[in-house]
Amino acid sequence: MARKYSKGASKSVELAMKKRKKGTLKSGSGRKVKSKKQAIAIGLSEARKKGAKVPRKKRL
Repeated sequence: MARKYSKGASKSVELAMKKRKKGTLKSGSGRKVKSKKQAIAIGLSEARKKGAKVPRKKRL
């Protein structure tokens, strides 16, 4: 089942994916991001900070 994200969250993830492909997306430690999953996580995190509708992070 697909998750529901707001348009703002989708846009933020899209921008993160473009940055990853271009080679300019960096993680918190400053290293380049190569993983698609990590790029999506960064995009969703940025969307959360902006206040977009994004599901909560999974807790272990």
